[in-house]
This record gives sequence, structure tokens and C-alpha cells, in this order.
Amino acid sequence: MRAIQLTAFGDPSVLVPVEVEDPVPASGQVLVDVERVSISFVETQIRAGRPPRAFPLPDPPFIPGNGVGGVVSAVGPGVDRALLGRRVFATTGGHGGYASKALAGVGDLVEIPAGMTTADSVALATDGRTALGLFRLAAPVAGEIVLVESAAGGVGTLLVQLSLRAGARVIGASSGGKLNIVRKRTQAVDYGQPEWPDRVRELTGGAAVDVVFDGVGGAVGTAAAGLVSTAGRFVIHGAASGSMTDPATVNARILTLRDLTGTPAELARDALAAGLEPFIGQTFPLARAADAHAAIEARTAVGKTLLAV
Repeated sequence: MRAIQLTAFGDPSVLVPVEVEDPVPASGQVLVDVERVSISFVETQIRAGRPPRAFPLPDPPFIPGNGVGGVVSAVGPGVDRALLGRRVFATTGGHGGYASKALAGVGDLVEIPAGMTTADSVALATDGRTALGLFRLAAPVAGEIVLVESAAGGVGTLLVQLSLRAGARVIGASSGGKLNIVRKRTQAVDYGQPEWPDRVRELTGGAAVDVVFDGVGGAVGTAAAGLVSTAGRFVIHGAASGSMTDPATVNARILTLRDLTGTPAELARDALAAGLEPFIGQTFPLARAADAHAAIEARTAVGKTLLAV
């Protein structure tokens, strides 16, 4: 099968196209003929050898990738053969996804709803499950003010949608040309400008923000911490800047990814059923996985990034 192998930890050039033997599903596993592969910012950090949280990394070489969509083509011993031919989203256990065929546990499968494309299902089952879980944690309600950082990203665009549905007033923070994407849905501020917190205060009429979805961290997260109400919620879920926001700078209730409830598969099913509209900004061929990583790291990518197999 075709695959992308991480040959060493380093820059995107360590992602190399290879041909390897097809994997064989064991008991409790299925084999998925992959059509679309998710790429996340966290995976670029893992490739560089700098995961955002302390967990053991496989020794190179290995095939990275954790979220795929496609068709079940084989099942392991004892697995229900009725799964054959089913269109599914699947997680792979942290690696093995950047390939034309991938193994997944039966419990990690989510059937793709009829009428939904594989691309949309992968975008929603990955970024959508994160956005939905974070939204449920913060639970913004009608009339509250919500600030979404990185509002043109895959998770950010979905957080904007969910908050608007709840009746909240949403301000999306982004930078450069990405602001046009945010403005199509809600008010926008450019956090690339040093005075951006003052612009937020202008939009709110001086009122504090009730909820911050902080996917950037660093100086942006610190500035956002100065905008949130002491009775508000500050949701730390990413570090696109390279560092997480220091909780000591936040004078509000802090929520993180560790507070999410529900299994990844449960959240993915809910995300696929929620009627959300994913924003897939760019799709690269599998062989160009390195280019996809480079675009994400350069912050030129918008919305969700996928690989087409």
C-alpha cells in the first residue's frame, strides 16, 4: 500500500512517501480503504518531536496519522462481517493513518451518515468532536459574548457556528487574509495588531467577554485573559503560537481538553449528527503530506486540512 513514513523527528521533509505491505486486521480490528485523512496542528508538533503534552512517541520510522475516512474492506477474526463495505470514520490509535489502508478497532468506528461526503465526515469527526466537546464545557447561552481565537481554523469555524446557534454574540479573532473568512459569519478582530484587545472592547461597548475559546495561547491568550469576566469561562484548548496560555494569567473559570466528557467515538457521532458545516480549506494528495504540514506550520492554511488518497 501507499503510505507516508516519518523517518525521523524534524521538519516536514521527514515525511516520505513509501510503499509497504498491507496491514492485516487482528481480532477486534477492521481494515479501512482510506479516502481522506485528517491532519491536525498537534500532528505537526508530534512530527517535530515536540508533542504538546507528555506522552511516549513511537520510535521512527512509523506511519503517522490518527483520523481516516473510507470503506471497511476486511475484518479480523471474530469481527462481524456485516461491517464489510460500510463507509466509516475511524481513529487509528495515534499512528497508521497517513496511508491508503489503515487498521482500526471496532470500537473506534463511526458510520458516516447517508448523504454526507467522506471529506465532510472526517472534518467533522475530528475538528467537530473537539469543537462540540469544548462548546458543551463552556455552555454559552443567548446574550453572552463569546470570543473565538483562530476563528478561521477548523475548530474555530465550528465554535463560531455553535455559539451563534446558541444565541451568543460572537467575536472571531484571526489575522491577515483569514479575517475575510471570519467576517462571513460574525464580527472579526485582527489579533495580529497590538491594539486588538481595544477593538474587542469597542465592539462590546466596554463589557467583559463571557467566554473565551483560546486555541492560540502565547501573547494572544494572555491578552484575551484580560478581556474575560471574572464570572466567565476561559477554555484553553490549543497553542498555535507555540505555547499554552499560563493559567496564572486568567482570572476566570479555566476549562481544558482534559475536562471533556464522552469518548472520542461518542463525540464524533454527535458531531456528525449536529448539522454543522465544516470548512475544508485545502486538500493535499497523500504524497504531499509534507507540504500540508508546512502550510499548517506557516499558518497559511485555513479551516480544515485533509489528505486525499
